[in-house]
Order: sequence, then structure tokens, then C-alpha cells
Amino acid sequence: MDKDSEKDTDPSEEKSDISKPLESPPSDASAEKATQGSDTDLEVEDPGKAFAGVMGAELYLEACRLMEVVPVSNFAQNLAKPYVNLNHHGLGPKGVKAIAIALVSNATVTHLELEDNHILAEGAICIAEMLRENCSLRELNISNNHLDTEGAEAIAGLLLENASYLHTLHLSGNNFGEEAASCLSDALVSNYQVKKLDLSHNEFSEKAGQLLGQMLAVNTTLEILNLSWNHLRRKGTVAFGIGLKGNAALKILNLSWNSIGNEGAQALAEALKVNNVLIHLDISNNQISNEGAKKICKGLEVNGTLKVLKMANNLLTVEGATALVGSVRKNPSSMMEEINISNVLVNETFLKLLELVCQTRPELDVIYGEVEGCISKIPKQHPNPMKVIQQSNIQLDRVQIAELVRKLDQNQTGIVDYSHLKEQKPAQKPVKEEMKEKEM
Repeated sequence: MDKDSEKDTDPSEEKSDISKPLESPPSDASAEKATQGSDTDLEVEDPGKAFAGVMGAELYLEACRLMEVVPVSNFAQNLAKPYVNLNHHGLGPKGVKAIAIALVSNATVTHLELEDNHILAEGAICIAEMLRENCSLRELNISNNHLDTEGAEAIAGLLLENASYLHTLHLSGNNFGEEAASCLSDALVSNYQVKKLDLSHNEFSEKAGQLLGQMLAVNTTLEILNLSWNHLRRKGTVAFGIGLKGNAALKILNLSWNSIGNEGAQALAEALKVNNVLIHLDISNNQISNEGAKKICKGLEVNGTLKVLKMANNLLTVEGATALVGSVRKNPSSMMEEINISNVLVNETFLKLLELVCQTRPELDVIYGEVEGCISKIPKQHPNPMKVIQQSNIQLDRVQIAELVRKLDQNQTGIVDYSHLKEQKPAQKPVKEEMKEKEM
């Protein structure tokens, strides 16, 4: 385009939607007026011309100059990489606005960490507008940023329109309450992009549980949901459980630290009876007693998909622990691999039942606390599993298997390194030396 045609172009036509919330700061002449107003009033006469032809780190530095913020060198240096971590950088609303400007047309960054930067609702609005244009970001963490309800509404608008390509979104610790739960739930009803959502450490109440439950009943995409450290309590969990009954997508659910009690446990048990997708459920620290555990057992006796159940730090005793293991034994279709009741003091009767169950279900791992009276007893001696496994037709028991795994995975990486088990062959002598020895 030549200069004459550029002059004839209407400046307003050059402004895209993204330029509105990501507009640059005022000129020096109006700086005092902008300081007195809100940060969202930052503007330049023509942001399209201000950034015309500028890309990458150069674009970011120019945006920082106009925002009057100090550039973050880590961001400028990593704009060509898929992962950028800017957690705890004190960016503030203006700092994140400069970053948003730089990412509008970026095609390489796929995972962005912005936790604990005090970006406020204004920063969330900038991020949301950037995501409407950006086609590469898949994972975003904006936890602990004081977004409040206004920030939640900005993110909800983005999700409602399916206007971004995000599949992982972390919104933990942002002072979200019932109003935020309402707009986010409405947005997630029809969202088909987000698969992993973290809403932990917020202020969601019993009403929020009802709203999120209604969303869960119809959402067809969300696979991982973290609602730990909220206030769903009994009534909220009852409503949430109703939604979980009809859900056909969620695989991992964290409801720990929500004070759901036995009534909430009952609701989840009813959901487990019909839900055939969920594989991981965390209800730790929820004031659930043996009564609630027995209700959960009713669901476990017929459920054919759940693999992991975390119930640590509830009010269970060995009675509840025994019921949980017994429910797995009663269900021939059970897929259970782990039950975590790590604070429960068990006894010899429980251990015998567990050993019996594990004979037919060797994949089951029950994590329990201390064994009653085990201190005064001499530990049962087991032969070295490395020797046992070398013999044919001999089965390893659970204790031997655990010891074997520890030996093979000493660094607890989840990867077995066999290199140190290879036989050390004696070093062969060079051919010339062997010939000399034969001649002698």
C-alpha cells in the first residue's frame, strides 16, 4: 500500500477488536489525566500504526515502552519457544497487557504460566481479548491473580463463544464466588474446547455446587475438574452428584477439602452406580465417617470404571477401611487399582482380608496407616525377591513385589533401568596379546 492510499484509509477501520482492550497508553500530554483515571482507559490515537510491521520481541519491547513498564527479559527471549513461565513476576495489569499485545499474532507459544502476578480483572480482559485472535495457545495458568467476578465474566465470555483453542485452564485462587460460578457454568454448558479446568481455592458455595452440577450434566468435553478447597459442603455436593450421574466425559474429579460429609458421600455413591466414565475420585479431608464410607461402598460394588479413590484424612476407622476393600471383592467388574486411606489405623484382620483380595486382584494397592500392635511383633521375614523371581513357577506376594519395584526403580522415576542388572563380562584381551601368549 502506498502512502497516498494509506492517508485515505479511515483509521477506525484499521482497528481490530483486539486493539480495543489492548490499546496503548496516552501521549505524554495526557499522562496526568490517565493517571487519575482507570488503567482500562489507556489509549493511543492509532494502535494499528503504532505496531505496524513490528513482530516478536521487538513488538513486546515497543508495547512495554507504550505501557511504561519494565520489559521481562525472560519473556522476550522465549517468544519463539512453546513454553513460557512468568509466574510470580509482579507484572500487574499493564505488564500483562504488553504481553497480550505481543501474543496476539504469536504462533509458537502453546503453554503460558502467569500465576501470581496481580493482573486483576483488567488483565483478565486483556488476556481474553488476546485469546480471541491467538491460534496457538493451548494451556494457560492465571491462578492467584485477584480476577474476581469481573475477570471471571471476561473468561466466561471467551469460553461461551468457543473463541479460543485452550484445552487446559487454571483459575485457582481468584476470589470467585456464586456470581462467577454462574457465568462460568453457563459458558461451560456449550464449550467444546476446554478439557482440563482448575477452579480450586475459590469461594464456591453450595449454590455454586448446584450450578456446576447442572453444567456437568450436559458438558461433553471436560475431562479433568479440580474443585478442591471450596465450600460446596453437603447440599452443594448433593446437587453436584446429580449432575455427575448423567455426565459422559469427566475422568478425574477432585472434591477434597469441601466438607461434603456423609450426605455428600451418599450423593457421590449414587452417581458411581450409574457413571461409567470417571476413573479418579479424590474426596480426601471431607469429614466422612464409616457411615459415609459404607455408602460409597454401595457405589463401588457395581461401578466398573473407577480406578483411584482417595479418602485420606477423613473420619474412617478400620471398620470403614474393611468395608471399602470388601466392596472391591464383591464386584467382579471392579477396575480399582488404588484406595488411599493413609491415616487409618488397621489391624491383622484387615491385612488378612486385603491379602485375600489381592490374590485375585494383584493390581490393587491400598495405602493405609499404621498396623495395630505391629511395633511389638517381629516383622515377617521374606526371601530376597531377586532370588525368588529367578526360580520358575513361584509367585511373589505383595510385599515381595513392592520390594522388587523399589530395587528396580531406586530413584522412584516410574521408569525401570535394567542396565545395572546386566552381567558384567570380563574384558577381552586384544588379539595381538592373545597370539603372543600362545606363541610362548
